[in-house]
Amino acid sequence: MVIVVVEILCVGNELLSGITVNTNAHWISSNIAESGGFVRRITVVGDDVNEISCAVKESIAREPNWLILSGGLGPTYDDKTLEGVAMGLSLDLVLDRTAVEMLKKSYARRSANYELNEVRLKMAKIPRGSTPIQNPVGTAPTVQIKATPAKTMIICLPGVPKEMEAIFLQTILPQIKKAIGEFYVMETSLNIIAVSEVMLSPTLSKIVESNPPDFTYIKTHPHYSVDNNEPRLRVQLIVRGSNKKEVEMRYNKILSTFIEEIQRLNGKIKEFE
Repeated sequence: MVIVVVEILCVGNELLSGITVNTNAHWISSNIAESGGFVRRITVVGDDVNEISCAVKESIAREPNWLILSGGLGPTYDDKTLEGVAMGLSLDLVLDRTAVEMLKKSYARRSANYELNEVRLKMAKIPRGSTPIQNPVGTAPTVQIKATPAKTMIICLPGVPKEMEAIFLQTILPQIKKAIGEFYVMETSLNIIAVSEVMLSPTLSKIVESNPPDFTYIKTHPHYSVDNNEPRLRVQLIVRGSNKKEVEMRYNKILSTFIEEIQRLNGKIKEFE
């Protein structure tokens, strides 16, 4: 299993104003995590060329393996993602013949009477040296480009969820999975009664310090009983790696440590799943 680091950059004033919930970031990050990748940062910027450009430059400086953008690929005045990416990479926007053919195919699929005017051709103007990817649901092509000399692969996806999801699952996620290689994961949740987050903190710290951070995830979710103010705690454990036997050994060791500590603190496991 290769460590593949991903950053997500979502573009749109509607995400910053609260008009639209950023479900794309949640969906993309969930799929990457389930495949063994690591989402290290999610950034949201408005429909501003300079903001997009700065965010792209800052991401590339951190050298993630992948930078995935969502939104701003359409034909309207506020669709500025490709312009911002081009500026961030110091590239020109050029009318790409392959992207034009993809637009024709998309409109033909919808049996639409159309004219490839300047407004529509805006969707085929992409950063020089990038590769367009057919949109199987909507119109605007996805754009893929390698940031050089950095190692980051940049993907510009549509913001419409159905379009984004279709392209991501068909074209992008398989590339990420191939880069990750063999991947195994084991996970569970412990719902604990009468033990607080503070009481478990020393044990949690020891476990985190003694296990590889990129392959072991532990998260506590504290809450209290409404009836008697009794502490309740949900502990989420995820262990992953490239070697199935090692994953199982690490998972079982951590789990047994948790159970022993809960029993020592006179706590109870309400539900084990």
